[in-house]
Amino acid sequence: MRARTAPRMPNLVSGISGKLRAMFALPAAAPAGVPGRPGVYSLGAGLDALRCFVLTPFSTKTGGRIGAYRLGTWPFERRAPRDAAYQNPPGFVRVTPENFSTHVSEHFTLGQFVTKGQEGVWPKYVALDVRLIDKLELTIDELRRRGHPVRGLYVMSGFRTPEYNASGGETSGRSSISRHLYGDAADVFPDDGTGRIDDLNRDGRRDVLDARELAAAAEAVEARHPTLAGGIGVYPGNASHGPFVHIDARGRRARWTG
Repeated sequence: MRARTAPRMPNLVSGISGKLRAMFALPAAAPAGVPGRPGVYSLGAGLDALRCFVLTPFSTKTGGRIGAYRLGTWPFERRAPRDAAYQNPPGFVRVTPENFSTHVSEHFTLGQFVTKGQEGVWPKYVALDVRLIDKLELTIDELRRRGHPVRGLYVMSGFRTPEYNASGGETSGRSSISRHLYGDAADVFPDDGTGRIDDLNRDGRRDVLDARELAAAAEAVEARHPTLAGGIGVYPGNASHGPFVHIDARGRRARWTG
């Protein structure tokens, strides 16, 4: 029987995982010493220093764009949602070639969460929630605790603009109010370099059973840290991709199989 581990108390800077390297703030709420204009500002020395990402406010978006970057229209942009979790994102990180590879935590970089497409358009804009990053880091910890020496998690899909969510890539099964639109969801799998999910259960195959092992680790994280409650969805492989797990931090429990 697995011994229960006491919940780790969150640190406002490094998160519950202790591995966050980023904080996000609108210009009016930028911490002391940080300019109140969109950008990335280091709060220490070295590659592991905490960085403050001052957001470009949502109100900057006009005609479905910020500058040349196409975003589209959020589901409740023109009317109030019944659930506050579906309010428009407060703002976006301005992504440039210079900050694309900036670490937002020990295992994740900003660029991993950027919407696919518009490769030649800069700057890009991404909504990203630190609760998601924290939950993913804790899931890596949990996998290792269970004897899976994973390198990290590959992000198949992080933030999606409403435009891409509606028409980009493989759209079958996507919700018009997907949590990917709000920056607190990612489709992930551990990858040891093969481009497919790791053989977590060591049965010689890389299949949906391994995705269930990943989902179980995320489930354990939620049980230990209820403030990170959200969705966990298990998806089998198909002709275009291998198995993966959707993980989000929407604030309430949701479970499904794709």
